[in-house]
Amino acid sequence: MNMKKRNLYLSNTPVDEAQNRYLSALKSVLKPQVEEIPVADSLHRITHHAVFAKYCSPLYNAAAMDGIAVCSDTTKGAREGAPVILHPQQDFLVVDTGDPIKPPYDAVIMAEDLTELEDGTVSIMAPAAPWQHVRPIGEDIVAGEMLLPSFHKIRPIDIGVLLSGGITHISVLKQPTVAIFPTGTEIIEPEQEPKEGDIIESNSRMFQAMVQEHSGIPTRFSPIADDYEALKTAIAKAVETFDMVIVNAGSSAGTEDYTVHILRELGEVLIHGVAIKPGKPVILAIVNNKPVIGLPGYPVSAYINFENFVIPVLQLLTGETSCAVNQVEAVLSKRLVSSLKHREYVRVKVGKVEDKLVASPLARGAGAAMSLVRADGFCVIPQNCEGIEAGEPVQVALYRDLQEIDHTVVAIGSHDLILDVISDLMPTLFPQNFLSSTHLGSMGGLMALKRGEAHIAPTHLLDEETGVYNIAYLKKLFHRPMALIKGVNRVQGILVQKGNPLHIQGIPDLTRVQYINRQRGAGTRVLLDYLLKQEKISPGQIQGYQREAATHMAVAAAIQGGSADAGMGILSAANALGLDFIPVGNEEYDFALPVEYLELEQVQHFLSVLKSDAFRKKVQALGGYGLEQTGTILYVDEV
Repeated sequence: MNMKKRNLYLSNTPVDEAQNRYLSALKSVLKPQVEEIPVADSLHRITHHAVFAKYCSPLYNAAAMDGIAVCSDTTKGAREGAPVILHPQQDFLVVDTGDPIKPPYDAVIMAEDLTELEDGTVSIMAPAAPWQHVRPIGEDIVAGEMLLPSFHKIRPIDIGVLLSGGITHISVLKQPTVAIFPTGTEIIEPEQEPKEGDIIESNSRMFQAMVQEHSGIPTRFSPIADDYEALKTAIAKAVETFDMVIVNAGSSAGTEDYTVHILRELGEVLIHGVAIKPGKPVILAIVNNKPVIGLPGYPVSAYINFENFVIPVLQLLTGETSCAVNQVEAVLSKRLVSSLKHREYVRVKVGKVEDKLVASPLARGAGAAMSLVRADGFCVIPQNCEGIEAGEPVQVALYRDLQEIDHTVVAIGSHDLILDVISDLMPTLFPQNFLSSTHLGSMGGLMALKRGEAHIAPTHLLDEETGVYNIAYLKKLFHRPMALIKGVNRVQGILVQKGNPLHIQGIPDLTRVQYINRQRGAGTRVLLDYLLKQEKISPGQIQGYQREAATHMAVAAAIQGGSADAGMGILSAANALGLDFIPVGNEEYDFALPVEYLELEQVQHFLSVLKSDAFRKKVQALGGYGLEQTGTILYVDEV
């Protein structure tokens, strides 16, 4: 009597080792497939490369409330007991939310703050501040800014933002096609009436759902009996047309478990048998440069091994990473003030610094859709609460994986377009590593760093006495060993409209135009104040000095839209929106951090990105940067 040959395990390979060996082998033969699809059809797809806005949103300065558009100067002095009377067409225009606000009007008064008189005039009892209740051009999206990074899973809010930014088609990674073969002479379909010895096949339907859940396209075939040639023919045909093949059952040591022999004949078996219970008989193979995985027949074993081995391969093919939603406690990095009337949901970025989670609030406006894209979760300010102080613990509903947060560099400080470049390259060059940046200005970033709420603080603060950037501030503020990662030398100057119609040549000309400033604590504002002092010009001589923007791109958008004539900023922002630029000097944009943070893995990856050819190429394309010292580390105590 002839005995059928039984299978022997090549090894009892540890799970982590099996995963690493298999994925390493696949990375050398698999290449991502890309396709362009309509944005409207892109839900849950993965971006192939970074996507940048074509248009601003809003496209024009727009009323944020129903009411009247006014010139703020005409409302000065209004108060209870001495109201100001405004005349239609002469002093105001009636506007609805979303209507354009055009010169000479620069503010909106809400309808509920007006008293309408019988002759058509209106009475107001409080002055309007310049630009109150006006959504400036580019408040939410600025043309040229990154909307989505590479390898980002597209959500419903992302689709809205992409379309608002003028993007109608997008390059995404193709969804892998997966062939699923249930095997075994004893198995039957669920619709069939079972007899003794029959087993109703269900694993393949579970695999179908799990493949779909992880962005694959499954094709489930009818069960194949334990027939060597039939199974061999099916697998050989499948690897010609599908991106991945799953064979269920037939992977163990039974006399009719043919899968491993077939895969050795057709390709290479890297692993047969792993140190896991239940689920030891797993086959990890490559046939025709395609992954082929044999899973055990027992449902629990099949499920456990799908999680351990199939999902990582699907993630490799799709570029997708897992995303979990849970409730965590985090420390608030910035004071939040709220109304007693509402429960407020504040969008936050979340990072882990040392042993604590830090929540950094994002834009809170109802029209700030990009804050949903950038957010890692929400913290809720309850009704009847006036707010939460910086440093206090808050509960965050988190929809980003904590493992990703553990590998995220938290940057709080000055804004620059190179942060978008780094943010895009981090997960590309170092999978599962990310940069989270919040723009509070150089001084705001250093204070967050001092409170232990960030890993690094992008900064460009000029010391007036020495003319040296950043070092003096670090020595003054910190009483611990500090380091400075040199970033870029960049050109600062005055952004003006294309063609420079007002013939602005330098700082003195700012006294005769409408200016837009950066926020207090921003390095660009510190530089402006220094230059004004040199020219013996007081801030009060600059019309618009009190009007603040949080980023260089927001300044550029205001100038492009015509609501400002000039603003200090960087050359790359001018280039991005097609503005003219009057240089006023070079400066050093660096990254401050405690010395011990240099040892963190994610910070080392951040440093590697700065030194990479990919970073250099992208930054040079922006224009206005010098990279001679990029990535050099200075130890502040030694300077």
